[in-house]
Amino acid sequence: MNGSRIAAVGHYQPAKVLTNEDLAGLVDTSDEWIRSRVGIRTRHIAGPDEPVDELAAHAAAKALAAAGLGPADIDLVLVATSTAIDRSPNMAARAAARLGIPQAATMDLNVVCAGFTHALATADHAVRAGGASRVLVIGADKMSEVADWSDRTTCVLVGDGAGAAVVEAADEPGIGPVLWGSVPEMGNAVRIEGTPPRFAQEGQSVYRWATTQLPPIARRACERAGLEPADLAGVVLHQANLRIIEPLAEKIGAVNAVVARDVTESGNTSAASIPLAFSKLIEQGAVGTGDPVLLFGFGGNLSYAGQVVRCP
Repeated sequence: MNGSRIAAVGHYQPAKVLTNEDLAGLVDTSDEWIRSRVGIRTRHIAGPDEPVDELAAHAAAKALAAAGLGPADIDLVLVATSTAIDRSPNMAARAAARLGIPQAATMDLNVVCAGFTHALATADHAVRAGGASRVLVIGADKMSEVADWSDRTTCVLVGDGAGAAVVEAADEPGIGPVLWGSVPEMGNAVRIEGTPPRFAQEGQSVYRWATTQLPPIARRACERAGLEPADLAGVVLHQANLRIIEPLAEKIGAVNAVVARDVTESGNTSAASIPLAFSKLIEQGAVGTGDPVLLFGFGGNLSYAGQVVRCP
């Protein structure tokens, strides 16, 4: 085997939908204010009895079913999340228990909004190194639990959900080389901290960094996969804000690609945003089997990670 590939994907969102009009009843805001600044119309919100690992397990079960696999076929579970309130058992172990996965290694990765693409790279490395045969990679976050619902600049952004992918060995690599890094000295621009933990950010700093510093990095991720941006069939960026997604996608130069805009109906779901949006593009038929798609996460810690993958 020369590489790994994504065998299948799946996603899950809680049933409750919070509209901009609903938010206008909570804080001083309006549908027009929210749409004009971040492009979000709705977001899904988990209830108090829906923990992160339950969201993760729902998405993972769909990915397993789509791959035609059972719990015993998985030997490594990775969960990217930044909203795990408890330290142990970790979310990967809890999701594995819900799914009935026996004896798998279980690890959480906290790279906030870039968590899923970091976890996907880790899965690719594990498979290619012989450390795992099939990996369940999940991005799951319950941002509503760390939101300050009195702060109109941040509470309008957040949503809850999960997305998952099954990664397995392949003769032809279906997951391209990762390009990852961070700007630690600017890490405080996005924060989830305190007791209880609360999400806060310096929106203008994040916007400038994402729209000016990240385009050449995303193009280099394409180069590592041996492709030009114009060769891409799809681009799935972290679903932070439509005002970041659209200029960033344009500057990357993926002129023939479908650009995921799931943020409009899902909000910012942190580590869940990329697998959630990617799974929806596949489900909708916007991209097809074998198509090259750039996945590019960025955000907390001012971390980033991107790779070109082939659609299952």
